[in-house]
Amino acid sequence: MQLSKNYGGKIFQGCGCLSIGFVLSIIILCIIGVCVDDEETSEGEQREEQKTEQKDSVVVNEPLQGDPYKELDELIGLEDVKQEVHSLANFVKIQKQREAQGLKTPKMSYHLVFTGSPGTGKTTVARIVARIYKDLGVLKKGHMVETDRSGLVAAYVGQTAIKTNALVDSALNGVLFIDEAYALVPENKSNDYGQEAISTLLKRMEDDRDKLVVIVAGYTNEMKRFIDSNPGLKSRFNRYINFPDYTGKELYDIFCMYARKNQYKLTPEAAEQVKRHFNNAVAHKDRNFGNARYARNYFEKSIQRQANRLTNVKNATKEQLTLLTIDDVK
Repeated sequence: MQLSKNYGGKIFQGCGCLSIGFVLSIIILCIIGVCVDDEETSEGEQREEQKTEQKDSVVVNEPLQGDPYKELDELIGLEDVKQEVHSLANFVKIQKQREAQGLKTPKMSYHLVFTGSPGTGKTTVARIVARIYKDLGVLKKGHMVETDRSGLVAAYVGQTAIKTNALVDSALNGVLFIDEAYALVPENKSNDYGQEAISTLLKRMEDDRDKLVVIVAGYTNEMKRFIDSNPGLKSRFNRYINFPDYTGKELYDIFCMYARKNQYKLTPEAAEQVKRHFNNAVAHKDRNFGNARYARNYFEKSIQRQANRLTNVKNATKEQLTLLTIDDVK
């Protein structure tokens, strides 16, 4: 038995018709499948990019109420840092007074380079400086936008400038704080997108010089390499403040500060143990030592140990709940 179909006046008969139609259908389905697969791949890449964007380290700190100068003076240690910030504030204050009297004032840069190890208070002081600049009339808002390389550099060509500009826009009338800024100039990598971020940032620092302050921070040697990598950076960043590592005593004071703020107290034996612990830690520290972060982590572990010790104590007294013993801090 033969089958026949009329297509456009032409007769295709038998199995030949079915074979050709079947093959054409398969080809069309394959083409559609490839297109769908490409769309899914594109969407997958976009989702992955969005996922990367969500990991960006960007924190916006609104200016707190209170006296920033007092908060600066109450910080544990950092005596040279405090003196440098006060000296900078005094200079700005006098220049503002000269300007108000119609006197000439030298063109000055408010941008800063903070050098030092992790956990030495660079971010904390940067937030205070933002508020001091607001108090002095340098900045209108005094907020601080914290970021690092991930908040400035995009994954694809042409996107870094857009990303950097958007971040700068969020920091206008405040401080843009870039931690580990040297990561924008990786060693032995000349075609990195970090250079595009730096070029964009330098232009914005010039275009918005009356409403943007940039503070860059990181390890001392790496920050020197970063500043030396671009003449524009060297011309705009000419004020350096070094943050020294904390001593054992200062770390003990930081531990006690956390304890006091959280309503804990140490037995005499526990206090001596904590002092010994920090002195030993400082004596054997390496490049990645956490300084104040180390003290905070030690405090958190101590109160965790206290909680484990008291978990089986029925109706623990207020004294028991607030006291850290030598077993808790070992």
